[in-house]
Amino acid sequence: MTDTIYDIFMDSSNKSPEKAFLCIPDEKPGASKDISYAEIRDQVAACRKLYADAGFGHGHRVALLLGARSDFVVHYLALNGLGCTIVPVNPDYRHPELLYLVSHSESDMAVVLPDRVADLEAVGKELDRPFPVVDVDKFGEGIAPVARSAPEDGAPGAGTIAAILYTSGTTGQPKGCLLSNECHLICGAWYRDHGGVLTMEHGTERFYNPTPFYHVNNLSVGLTCVILTRNCLIMVERFSPSRWWPEVISSQATIVHYVGIIPSMLMKLPAAPHDRAHTVKFGFGAGIEPELHGPFEERFGFPLVEIWGMTETPRVFAANFEPRQIDTRAFGRPMNGYEAKIVDDNGQEVPRGEMGELLVRTAGPDPRHGFFSGYLKNEEATEDSWTGGWFHTGDICTQAEDDMLYFVDRKKNIVRRGGENISAVEVEAALLTHPAVAQVAVIAVPDDLREEEVMACIVLNTDVEVTPELPGEIFAWCDERIAYYKAPGWMIFLESLPLTPSQRLQRAKIFEPGADPRTQPGIIDLRDQKKRKK
Repeated sequence: MTDTIYDIFMDSSNKSPEKAFLCIPDEKPGASKDISYAEIRDQVAACRKLYADAGFGHGHRVALLLGARSDFVVHYLALNGLGCTIVPVNPDYRHPELLYLVSHSESDMAVVLPDRVADLEAVGKELDRPFPVVDVDKFGEGIAPVARSAPEDGAPGAGTIAAILYTSGTTGQPKGCLLSNECHLICGAWYRDHGGVLTMEHGTERFYNPTPFYHVNNLSVGLTCVILTRNCLIMVERFSPSRWWPEVISSQATIVHYVGIIPSMLMKLPAAPHDRAHTVKFGFGAGIEPELHGPFEERFGFPLVEIWGMTETPRVFAANFEPRQIDTRAFGRPMNGYEAKIVDDNGQEVPRGEMGELLVRTAGPDPRHGFFSGYLKNEEATEDSWTGGWFHTGDICTQAEDDMLYFVDRKKNIVRRGGENISAVEVEAALLTHPAVAQVAVIAVPDDLREEEVMACIVLNTDVEVTPELPGEIFAWCDERIAYYKAPGWMIFLESLPLTPSQRLQRAKIFEPGADPRTQPGIIDLRDQKKRKK
């Protein structure tokens, strides 16, 4: 039986034990380190035994804050083999976000990097239940018995939830997407079988993916495809323009993953011999600006295949056959029973070429086959997303007569910054707790580097005066409560915000149609204060 990710990994490791499974990249030529399938298999076996000895099994949940270390993959596979669910943790989360994630997911334990133990222990102190926090470097010394009830009956299988990924939505708190083993395996096989420009070989490809494991791109798409094809995943902590080419070359990457910010930053680098001194066959990602697409491919010598996908789907559309229309935002056509249509606000399909919301589903009797299993503890949101038997993406797109799909904009109130989806309502909630703030509206504004940036339009309490220090104070307040990239990069103080008669905010009417909010009188640029905490 190969119903779980663990099963597939064991099959691949038994068939190709000597092949490289993971690679730790290095900027120095030839210094990148490979770890074989057999080595990881042995580590998984030891890790799995420690979890089993502590009583972990089918249905238990473990939060993993391990960045891009190989430990993440080892613990993920070990837990998957026992039927446990992982809850990947964004390392940039602040205390309130960590508390919400751990509480909402009902994680039984956290395994974390050594320097984050205190942060998760602080979360545990606010829970009304045991919540052990284990330093990953001391995991081999053993762990305490699981405090929750015994494992669920039956062996783990295709329907077992492998991971809960938290994704921003239109509500203030992220929603937990339940992704089953079957969902992951369909997703990885979908990438493997795309063909065209995305054709890959078994046992020879090396994937350089700088997106994090708390995103579907690396966890579900990249890692699962690597295991299915017995290829190698290069473990990248985060994207760095200065390290990109040295690491890509040293690790002998043949496939790279990207988000919109990556091509734009690479194009800003001065021309160098390494521009073509690589072995990359293609790039896989989304968000490159059309005007940069052609120049990028001409300069660096490989195609960037634009895709579309979501955590909930998580299969992707891809513009992987020529002509790819790289001067547009084309992202592929429906294929192999993965259907799409464009509808208006009433759910009626619009004529080809007209804008509307993108809806997707699986052909056949079960339109949800291959999709996420639902939102954790939010059946209403799950069913709303499937109104009419189609999954409502919230993205505005068009479709041509030849079925090609084109991205236009986002219907949901989401700021897309450097590959991260940021809920405006979540940022507003953090800002509203500041004693000086009476009302706030968060909107997306264009950004030359990161696609979009967060802008906060603030109405102050009547007894508050605007001082030179106030914007920085409000920013710092927000920065302590949510991840650094969610804090406002732009801020403006207004006398009022436009509201409907029922007191609903009208974001589209804050500024005149066509006006650039970044050029308004009184605008404050805080982008240089948005820094990852060390």
